[in-house]
Amino acid sequence: MDLDKVFYKNLFKNLFTDPFVVEYWDGESERYGDGDGKFKIILREPIPKSEIIGDSSLAFGEAYTIGKIQIEGSVRNVVELLYNNNDSFLHRNPTSLKLARFLSNGLKRSKENVQFHYDIGNDFYQLWLDDTMTYSCAYFRHPEDTLTKAQKNKIDHILRKLNLQQGQRLLDIGCGWGELIITAARKYGVKALGITLSQEQNDKVWERINNEGLYNLVDVQLLDYRELKNQTFDRIVSVGMLEHVGKKHLGEYFATVQRLLTEGGISLLHSITGRDGRGTNSWIEKYIFPGGYIPRVSELIRFMEDFNLYLLDVESLRNHYTRTLEHWAQNFEKALPIIRGNKDETFIRMWRLYLNACAASFHSGNIDVHQFIFTKGPNNELPWTREYIYSHVS
Repeated sequence: MDLDKVFYKNLFKNLFTDPFVVEYWDGESERYGDGDGKFKIILREPIPKSEIIGDSSLAFGEAYTIGKIQIEGSVRNVVELLYNNNDSFLHRNPTSLKLARFLSNGLKRSKENVQFHYDIGNDFYQLWLDDTMTYSCAYFRHPEDTLTKAQKNKIDHILRKLNLQQGQRLLDIGCGWGELIITAARKYGVKALGITLSQEQNDKVWERINNEGLYNLVDVQLLDYRELKNQTFDRIVSVGMLEHVGKKHLGEYFATVQRLLTEGGISLLHSITGRDGRGTNSWIEKYIFPGGYIPRVSELIRFMEDFNLYLLDVESLRNHYTRTLEHWAQNFEKALPIIRGNKDETFIRMWRLYLNACAASFHSGNIDVHQFIFTKGPNNELPWTREYIYSHVS
């Protein structure tokens, strides 16, 4: 008797609610559930049981990445079914990951972590991001919005929330490829500083500043936010950056924002949030975002209170991120003929799994994304209602 196969048969027995088929390494196929299989899992070779028991998420993620496991059907559907099963391995956190959470993201490590993900190359990201090169959750005012339109909606939504006034100083912590700071300068006449740890992003933003002649309003620096000294800003925004800070440094982030904000200044934080305190997924931690940590809403609010930051508004954009990731995943597949020119199949499977698993995670409610508006100390000059955010939206 093949003990490995017995182990797998027991593992798959209650893993999915939809019917599916498993094809084993010796050619045997087994059907699970009633009806036609919605997808097929092909095991080219067994994964050691010790790896599955020790860290199932990492073991299966690596097996898919290197081709030991193949999926015929929707990768996203398979992952989402796992998230919807509270007993699946995606809801278990190994001891190794719990320990990894507490590794310190100092200045050197933070830069290395960011460059690991973002310095793959601007040419790669241009293939599947939108025209604005915005790599964060878009904002779909209408379901039929294109990705580019939705990303411009998101930038506009954020800038309205900040209640910008001409001549103010704006800091964007983790400015990406610069769409927000450039739009803020053009539309509101603010002086905007973007900071990033990615050399590729820094170079692209400078190219845009030069092309648009915005030297007097926009600046970008290759800098860690903790290195900013002797400056204050009327507005501070951070979109999709806090996830890189790490659990041990959340307090340091809010302390820095508090230090850099003028009295009564407004900050908007846009961050992925978790529900159960697990923080991250071990496969994501190893292959996509080393050093990352997804905080709970309650953690973030507690730090705001600790540093005399007054919370004004919280908005969930979870469904918007699902839709954003659907666009990214589709664009990625369309770009495969070009991507295969300089990336191997392991890289392609890794990114396919990442984009589809994230879409599944948001759609299942496993993770969320929130925008927080808060001020340094009480600000009694802001509009009394949210009409200033929505009054000009059609």
